[in-house]
Amino acid sequence: MAQALEPIVITPDSAALDLTQAVEIYRNQSGSFQVSTAPGEDGIVRRIEVEPKDQQSNGNWAVFALANTSDQQLDRLIVAPHFRLVDSGLLKPDLGSRRISTITPSEGFALDRQKSADADVFLLTINPGAVVTFVAEMSASNLPQIYLWQPDAYKDSINSYTLYRGIVIGIAGLLALFLTILFVVRGTSMFPATAALAWSVLAYICVDFGFLNQVMEIAPGNEQIWRAGAEVALATTLMVFLFTYLNLNRWHGHFSYGAVVWTAFLCLIAGFAVFEPNLAAGLARISIAATALLGLGLIVYLGYQGFDRAIMLVPSWLMVLTWLGGSWLAISGILNNDIIQPALGGALVLIILLIGFTVIQHAFTGGALHTGLFSDMERQALAVTGAGDIVWDWDVARDRIVTRPDIAALLGHEQNELVGPARDWLPMLHPDDRDIFRSTLDALIEQKRGRLSQSIRMRGADGHYHWYALRARPVMGSDGEIIRCVGTMIDITKQKQAEQRLLRDAAHDNLTGLANREIFLNRLDATITVLKSGATARPTLFVVDIDDFKRINDQLGISAGDTILLTIARRLHRILRPNDSLARLSGDQFALMLLSEQEPARIAAMADAIRQAIRAPIVFAKREVVLTPSIGLITWTQALTCAEDMLKDAELAMHQAKSSGGDRIEPFRPAFRSAGNDRQQLQSDLKRAIERKEFYLSYLPVYRIEDRSVACFQTILHWDNPRRGLIEAHDFLPTALSCGMAPSLLKTMMQGAADDLSQWSRQSGNIPLSVSVKIGASVLLRDELVNDVRSVIARANIKPRALRLEINEADVMENPEQIAQVLMRLQQMGVGLTLDRFGSGNCSLAYITRLPFDTLKISPNFVELDANKRVILLRSMVNLAHELGLAVIVEDVANEADALHLRQMGCEYMQTTQAGNTLLPADVIQLLREGLQPVVPEKQAS
Repeated sequence: MAQALEPIVITPDSAALDLTQAVEIYRNQSGSFQVSTAPGEDGIVRRIEVEPKDQQSNGNWAVFALANTSDQQLDRLIVAPHFRLVDSGLLKPDLGSRRISTITPSEGFALDRQKSADADVFLLTINPGAVVTFVAEMSASNLPQIYLWQPDAYKDSINSYTLYRGIVIGIAGLLALFLTILFVVRGTSMFPATAALAWSVLAYICVDFGFLNQVMEIAPGNEQIWRAGAEVALATTLMVFLFTYLNLNRWHGHFSYGAVVWTAFLCLIAGFAVFEPNLAAGLARISIAATALLGLGLIVYLGYQGFDRAIMLVPSWLMVLTWLGGSWLAISGILNNDIIQPALGGALVLIILLIGFTVIQHAFTGGALHTGLFSDMERQALAVTGAGDIVWDWDVARDRIVTRPDIAALLGHEQNELVGPARDWLPMLHPDDRDIFRSTLDALIEQKRGRLSQSIRMRGADGHYHWYALRARPVMGSDGEIIRCVGTMIDITKQKQAEQRLLRDAAHDNLTGLANREIFLNRLDATITVLKSGATARPTLFVVDIDDFKRINDQLGISAGDTILLTIARRLHRILRPNDSLARLSGDQFALMLLSEQEPARIAAMADAIRQAIRAPIVFAKREVVLTPSIGLITWTQALTCAEDMLKDAELAMHQAKSSGGDRIEPFRPAFRSAGNDRQQLQSDLKRAIERKEFYLSYLPVYRIEDRSVACFQTILHWDNPRRGLIEAHDFLPTALSCGMAPSLLKTMMQGAADDLSQWSRQSGNIPLSVSVKIGASVLLRDELVNDVRSVIARANIKPRALRLEINEADVMENPEQIAQVLMRLQQMGVGLTLDRFGSGNCSLAYITRLPFDTLKISPNFVELDANKRVILLRSMVNLAHELGLAVIVEDVANEADALHLRQMGCEYMQTTQAGNTLLPADVIQLLREGLQPVVPEKQAS
């Protein structure tokens, strides 16, 4: 129940009163509404009860009171506008609607509604001395403004606004029509964008000024949709105009993608306006503000770059920003008056007018130059100027050469120093070009035909020569004699320098500057040819390969590797004698042709000098890098007919040295050729083996010591080659590593093991099992490993914990920091990690605490000691692992006594040493079904 309120006093002279602040709003009043009236003339407060008359009543009521203190009967109009821009809001603005359904006075009859498309207007009459309380049934949730007008004053106000709005709409319509006509006439892209913006402004003004209601009948409640659509259209066309006028797609293709996405988003908002016009209008207003601010940034940036379109748009965009500021003040309620809304509409038309002038000025200025109405001579002159060429003009009759711009100044000499006879040019030319230049000019004059086309070098003031391409043609006089020779000079210095670099790069290594493989083979072939003609000096060929150089690149980076290679090249170069040759064959492989030494002992000394030069420590980034080489050598014999064969034999010797452990010198022996062929054949067979599915897996069980149940299966890879037979992994994995096939084999191995595990789980009743796969350091450091593991788990549909990866301790220590990062990513996936052969290398305990392993597999080296030492070491290692939260697997458990000792120590898992205990997938299924126990000999531990 509402309380009484104070009345607003009206007099005959009050033309308009703003009742907005005097109205009391009561919300969510269900059923009939009761309110206390304002005190009457007798001072008595009465009660009034009003029943809702609108079937869709929202329970909101507005109450106000008026007092006529005069002795005249007063007629007034109560006016509540449907839409008011002021304080309408930003994100979900109030787009207008019917505000008041009915008004009931505390005395007299209900007020009569007056016909109006833009506001709720009610006529009331107040008797002299009367105090009347009015209860208005609201149609909307809020009441932005309510006025009390004298009828004549309200009519005059409407007429004045109608005249203003008509002028603004007329100007906007003419602008839109004019810009559309220009689009038809000119056809450039900026005109349709500008015309579209003008039409959208016209549509917005028609909706905002209520002109659309005069043209077509709009159903009640649809005004919001029309207003939201007009604001979305304004936002869209403003963005399209900015993109088109600034020609943003010329600067970067991503601007086009952004504009298309933005436009598509606004088009979706336009469709969304049918359902949520308030939210659509809010997003449109945000888009307009974003476009204005983005346009400001682009105009400043492009204007700074000298883009004339951006500079010409500055005044128009300042108007846009001013309008945007005024709009913000209005919709936020900071600027609150009745003039701001029509003023902003008129400002929009002024913006379009200024933008139209800017577009017209840009499109039509320039006269004949822009319409293409200039002569061929002018066109050619413009082309030469635009290309930046130097005009070369030789007046043959006067023997006077002139260049524009002056080439002497470009070369750093005094101005016009080369303006004069042709002979004055000779001192400036390179000595090798002077005779050609002089003879070419003489031949042109004598033969009276032809063209001058020559590349010449001209000396600059700093002593350096610059290349120029001189192209000219003669001009004949009426007597058939050449009177002038006119052409252009183009600076081609950079082009010539690039050609010289290409020629050098074709024959030399870019990093070290040494000869490349092709040049080295040419030199070697030339030496062999001389030997065949009877020379006695036989060349000895060394091929040097740096052992494990990939580790340097992985640990220190490619740039550090390049620096080290450059250091090695310089050391090797210092060893050479004048007749010797050095080349870089590939990444970390060098070749040396020795002609200065012929005695075997001296040749062996040279080989050792090469080895020592590479073994000497290299200091890089405050750390010493020690490298070792694998060196193959061969001395020429009559059996070697070409350089290619000799180099191949030296490479075979080098590979033999590398396969023998590296850091050695290996002279060539004919037996290496068959070994090399076998290795190449093995590589070829490996590449085809994956496609032919010649690999298969067997499994070595890992048992729980507590109950002898199977916990895991270690995966073992076999190769069943049709020609070679069964090949074990240790026979082909080194070759796979050297030819880069190890990653493919590992992925095949992991996928096969995961698929087998998935099948075992389904057939054995989901017994908790896992499979383990061994991986090496070279594969572990690959960026693709984590993605490969994730793919294997997903394809086999197994839990990540069911897949375990085993890494040898020695492999971990090759690059512990980088390997730790990879292991952390694998652990985060849930993959199990086992440190294999623990105790066989030099792994620091500090590293074990930092590496995310969950299991240690103890190396057999400890198990093979005598009983007392073995027990002590095993117990210490098991206790250490448990303190670190790690499980323990002991390999090669020989007998039941050992298994019992391990159980007493708390060791969780074991693997037996019984021969032939690896299982095929079918045998694994039988083992799981029958629950077989591991067979361990009963004899006592020795």
